[in-house]
Amino acid sequence: MSRRFFIARHGETVFNAAARIQGETTHTPLTRAGFAQAEAIGEVLFAELGHRPVLELWASDSGRALQTLAIIGERLGLDWRDVRADPRLREIDMGSWGGRYYADVRAEAGRISDAATALFTRRAPGGEWFDEIAARLNMWIDEHGRSSGDKLIITHGVTSRVLRGLLGGAPPRPECGAPVADRLPQGSIVRIEGSCETVLFRGRGAAPG
Repeated sequence: MSRRFFIARHGETVFNAAARIQGETTHTPLTRAGFAQAEAIGEVLFAELGHRPVLELWASDSGRALQTLAIIGERLGLDWRDVRADPRLREIDMGSWGGRYYADVRAEAGRISDAATALFTRRAPGGEWFDEIAARLNMWIDEHGRSSGDKLIITHGVTSRVLRGLLGGAPPRPECGAPVADRLPQGSIVRIEGSCETVLFRGRGAAPG
């Protein structure tokens, strides 16, 4: 039996649209654009896998990831109640910056991210760093990622990049101490088989994080 990972970011949320830092914020609802992005992912997976595929459903336990998965699952004819929600798939913890506007944080703290790599360049006060995300994701991989069978994983901007880096066998980036794949827009989905990543669909979402 094959082992493939289908990894996607959640759809755009009201925080994304307002340029607010989400981090571990539990639930920020999808916008209309976010619903459309989730529906587009569902269509791509339907074309790839067909109706009611044999597929493990995984998601961060954040509401926005679960909401995105429910929309995708509906298109595939799968029951969203079968999802396995795991806090280890949550977004990077942004500490005291979580929930604040990006502009306000930059005005107070200066540059916090690199435009070329779309990576944070500073740890948020009381927040998490990339190597810590990699540690919790490696725990998930050790427990659930080595079994056979296809898995759909709905997670977040930074977390999805670290997970893709780990599964793709990328070396750690010196600036953050963890393997981090290149950024993809919201509404994108990749397939990882072996250590080979294929972008099945590149979305048009422009939201950070």
